[in-house]
Amino acid sequence: MELEERVRRVARHTAEVVTAEEVRALLERSARPRAYIGLEPSGALTVAHLIPIRKVLDLADAGCDVTVLLADWHAWINDKLGGDLARIQAAGRYMEGVFTAFGAGAGRVGFRWAHDLVGSSEYWARVVRVAKATSLARTRRAMSIMGRGEEESNLDTSRLFYPAMQAADIFELGVDLAYGGTDQRRAHILAREVAHHYGWPSPAAIHTPLLSSLKGGGRMDPIAGTSEAKMSKSDPTTGIAISAPRTEIAARISGAFCPAKEVEGNPVVEAVRFVVLPWEGRLHVDRAEKHGGPLDFDSEEGFLAAWGAGKLHPQDLKSAVADALDRIVEPARRYFSAHPDLGPSSFGASAPDPVR
Repeated sequence: MELEERVRRVARHTAEVVTAEEVRALLERSARPRAYIGLEPSGALTVAHLIPIRKVLDLADAGCDVTVLLADWHAWINDKLGGDLARIQAAGRYMEGVFTAFGAGAGRVGFRWAHDLVGSSEYWARVVRVAKATSLARTRRAMSIMGRGEEESNLDTSRLFYPAMQAADIFELGVDLAYGGTDQRRAHILAREVAHHYGWPSPAAIHTPLLSSLKGGGRMDPIAGTSEAKMSKSDPTTGIAISAPRTEIAARISGAFCPAKEVEGNPVVEAVRFVVLPWEGRLHVDRAEKHGGPLDFDSEEGFLAAWGAGKLHPQDLKSAVADALDRIVEPARRYFSAHPDLGPSSFGASAPDPVR
């Protein structure tokens, strides 16, 4: 693959590239740069996770040696799944299964566990070095990456370890390119600051958008990493399970917040921009002739222009998105039908709330 296409693959569908010049230089000098994403195994995945899965595939296509870090100790610190490490690790195996279902399995990317890293004294020496280069105030600001507000940061001391561990992961894995959602920005910037402090190689970083809650409302700030309104695994009514049946997808999208012409904070519009177009390359709206006939969009710009001008009714958009998501998640349904022992029940995840 030519350099320009590699650069395009890495940068497309991102909210931020830190920095574009660094990413280009990295791809110029290395045919196999090391990229990583760290993910907490913390519950059943939603269609929002199609965003990082797509980007992991983009990175692999661009020639990156991609590591998915299954951050079980981080989830333990963050009290996910009741702080039960065995359940968290079962959720990690499920998460690897989801990636595998969509073509991002062990043949394309590498999977590592945080519990393997923490067994090394060199890792903890790295954590201490990161902590010594970081003020307590800076650490507390970075704690928003855990999905908790700073005002909650005194709940237990273990949570103070989290930012230093996340930065240490990047250096311990020898990462050239750190990837995450916009809620991971502070962690990646912290790693870059520590790298400059010690003269270590500084990772470039890319961030993809978060998918808003289907309920709407709240606040999403990509730069600050604020994600009050994101689709959540802990509240099934805010999202759609990644292996949901067609009926559930249709019902949840039908009831989603979707004000006409509005773009910001509109989860159905975001589903088109961040999931449907990246995965399918187009949006097909099967609209009745009396309402103007079918529509096809193959670019975000064209779709947003039509939506903003009121040329597309919210109900027609919802139907099109439900159809597209039904097609996109089919590999997950097939995979867990064939591997039921790896599904959400393996870590005691409750069934999704009934849709009414």
